[in-house]
Amino acid sequence: MSRLKTSSSPRAARKPAQPRELTPESVARMSPNEIWTQFSRTRSAVIRNHLWEKYLPLVRYIAEKTYARLPNEVDVGDLISAGSFGLRDAIEAFDLSKNVKFETYCATRIKGAILDELRSMDWVPRLVRSRSSKADHARREFEMRNGRPPTPDELANVLGVEGEEFEKIDRDSSAVGTVSLTRKCFQSDGNKEVLEIDVIKDGSQADPYQQSQRRDLKDLITKGLSRAERLIVVLYYYEEMTMKEIGATLALSESRVSQMHSSILARLKAQMQHREGELEPEE
Repeated sequence: MSRLKTSSSPRAARKPAQPRELTPESVARMSPNEIWTQFSRTRSAVIRNHLWEKYLPLVRYIAEKTYARLPNEVDVGDLISAGSFGLRDAIEAFDLSKNVKFETYCATRIKGAILDELRSMDWVPRLVRSRSSKADHARREFEMRNGRPPTPDELANVLGVEGEEFEKIDRDSSAVGTVSLTRKCFQSDGNKEVLEIDVIKDGSQADPYQQSQRRDLKDLITKGLSRAERLIVVLYYYEEMTMKEIGATLALSESRVSQMHSSILARLKAQMQHREGELEPEE
């Protein structure tokens, strides 16, 4: 009896089912929803590694696409590394119930991580840039109102600061950066890289060839003119003075300067037509 009772008892203890062990192979056979459901419940390292390997090419793609618009000094490896941290954060924070595709969600996080890395590469702090922008804006407004750059005291008055605070703002707004002449400037036709040294321009230096041309042209058009007429041409076309300013300089009325200017132009036009006739080849 006791043997029968033991074998037929409904209260016999059942051994609980063991959870299925996850392997890379078993995870690969799951659907995306199953993967995320399992990961949200178990935080399995196997699933995390699977997601990491699956979406790492997206990190590389975004990093290389961003790098294509950046100087050569930036290392694409640094961008990929930063984007990988963004991918890791996206995997940990993704919520399947939001009904958003993970590719869309993680791309935003990856781009954000890469941009944060680029900002950290900037040696000029944001506070310095803010001060510099404020000072530059004040300078431009003063020049527009007064037609000249402000003195340090005038700029300090416009900014409403003084003493050491103004010195700090003035110093920050004068900050300079270094740029490599071999840095990529932009991509030209034919996939040829254009470097900074190919397009750099020094606006503080005059072009000797243009200077020579301007000097020869001035000598040509002022040849045969009186001293007052030469001054009118030079002051009006080369010094960009107004008729009123020229009149005050030469002790003449504005109308007289305008009259002389018209007479000069008529004579110069006749001279140029005469020279063109001399230069025409004989048939």
